[in-house]
Amino acid sequence: MTPVALQAQESPKEEDFFKILKVTAPEGTLLEVGGLTVLPDGNLGVATRRGDIWIVENPTSRKPFFRKYASGLHEILGLTYKDGALFCAQRGELTKLTDANHDGKADTFETVFAWPLSGHYHEYSFGPKIAPDGQFFVTGNVAFGDEEWWRGESRVPWRGWTMKINENGTMQPWATGMRSPCGLGIFDGELFYADNQGDWMGSGGVVHVKKGAFVGHPAGLRWTGMANSPVKLTTEQFDAKVDERRRRDENGRAIKPENVVNETPNLLYKMKDEFPGVDIQTPAVWLPHGILGISNSEILEIPQGAFGPFSGQLLVGDQGMSKISRVFMEKVNGEYQGGAIEFRNGFRSGVLRMAFAKDGSLFVGETNRGWGSAGEANEGLQRLVWNGAMPFEMRTVKAMPDGFEVEFTKPVDRKSAEDLASYRVESFLYKYHAVYGSPTIFKEALPIKGVKVSADGLKARLIVDNLRKYYIHQLTLDGVRATEGSYSLVHPIAYYTLNNIPDGEKLAMSGVSTKNSAAAPATAPAAATAPASAKKGAAKAVTGGKPKLVEGQAVTMAKAPTYEEVKGLLTRHTCAACHQANKRQVGPAFADVAKRRYTNDQIVELIYNPKPQHWPDYSTEMPPMPQVPKNDALKIAAWINSLAPVSGSSSTGEPKP
Repeated sequence: MTPVALQAQESPKEEDFFKILKVTAPEGTLLEVGGLTVLPDGNLGVATRRGDIWIVENPTSRKPFFRKYASGLHEILGLTYKDGALFCAQRGELTKLTDANHDGKADTFETVFAWPLSGHYHEYSFGPKIAPDGQFFVTGNVAFGDEEWWRGESRVPWRGWTMKINENGTMQPWATGMRSPCGLGIFDGELFYADNQGDWMGSGGVVHVKKGAFVGHPAGLRWTGMANSPVKLTTEQFDAKVDERRRRDENGRAIKPENVVNETPNLLYKMKDEFPGVDIQTPAVWLPHGILGISNSEILEIPQGAFGPFSGQLLVGDQGMSKISRVFMEKVNGEYQGGAIEFRNGFRSGVLRMAFAKDGSLFVGETNRGWGSAGEANEGLQRLVWNGAMPFEMRTVKAMPDGFEVEFTKPVDRKSAEDLASYRVESFLYKYHAVYGSPTIFKEALPIKGVKVSADGLKARLIVDNLRKYYIHQLTLDGVRATEGSYSLVHPIAYYTLNNIPDGEKLAMSGVSTKNSAAAPATAPAAATAPASAKKGAAKAVTGGKPKLVEGQAVTMAKAPTYEEVKGLLTRHTCAACHQANKRQVGPAFADVAKRRYTNDQIVELIYNPKPQHWPDYSTEMPPMPQVPKNDALKIAAWINSLAPVSGSSSTGEPKP
């Protein structure tokens, strides 16, 4: 049965095409997955953070068989297969495991290469990934300071680095600037990695890791003076140009850097000018924080024949948000760039590792111990299966000399696709500073001058003014509909990182549509006859201060949902990562939001376009969350407003522990 038959005229969702299945493990088996690899015979290798390696036979069947292959290893965070052996990154070494007597268990454990450790808990090691020449890439986390607990440190060599290791036991330092480089992947014969938001990392992203590159975090620069370092930028050179915000108070205690609102910030791409001759590598694709992840992980190419129209593109997991995003890249002027779109939410724990099965389904290995995740389970091994039905999605977005070309998986309805009101384009960026993360900055709406839809309805070329090099360009296509069922896009928002604007021919305005239904004068009778007092109140509610409840606008749902009814939405859309019902956290308590007496619609607007100036006591600004579907946002808003105190009573909207 197709999604159309199941859902009538409601637009299908991601779960109507990609189903999450559980891989049943033996009772008592704790699968805090740190590594996954599919073996030549189709069996699945599973490494755990607890130090076990399992071989799962018939892993796509209803009753897979788990065989313990090895145990007693140290925090495995990567696993791969090569030439009859398994290779894994333990905390302090790359290890080769073989089953010499063929009894199904590892009996030879060989240290390929060991690297130093200081003993700090955060010195995780990730990998390996096999390079095209057969060598291995491994990355190392930084530690954190003692007094300056917020600042990443490289206490011993090669922390904050990518290492390239030969099976003969030799190692070549490859690049530095990594903070928490959990995600590694090979694409187009090149190494890419995904980092987590943190100090010097305004948001996560997918970065091309070239030999000798510096990708942003300064801790690893401590070791660039060593003879085999391909990176020549030194800590002293960096400190001479960039303020690391090392401050102390009158008592000599270190002061934690916080975001400065009114400042001219450093930007990572401008470091290219500060350090000429140094390969400063900016993300090929930014993954906006809180939208496409908070702790980006595995990077995996979709093999040919798998997941339909998305073969050859990349999947990027996220541990914190328990989700997977889809990334597509192109080369412009010799540099990688591209876009990212949501792909699948709702995994039971944090998505750390992924591997494609022989049948084209995707194994997803999960964990959240010590790290937290939107999924409520502590661990998990699941499988993502495509049902063969074609979703209506943006397949790719490509940069053009005068804008962007969007390719769809299904033909678009021409009337909606030729209407400029169906599109919005904005650009923004993040700060480059010692603070943990960054608000979005320099956000700007970009004028759309015209659109040209291809004859087959599968492409729309947008003419966009004021394109900005190195900025993230957010394309929102919430008005575009498919010819089939007039369905909306499953995911209507793409984030394109424009590292270069391509040369080439621009579209002539004579051949494009400039129709814009939103530009027509409003003639709604309700607006014309509304009382002046209501209009004045509504304007005040939107423009700032503590909005008053405006009569006629407050109720958008007949009955407010219960906490149990919105709990899943709060988790899925990461609201619960920063907010609790009755307790201040990273952001204000939902009950405090309810006291402001916003209408439901105003809360929805604030989800999409937060107003941090309304909450000056909170140092961490909320990012825009345009990816939250409006129906979900309205349910969340109605529940928030149900927490407002009535007749002096206090809310009990969320069950207390």
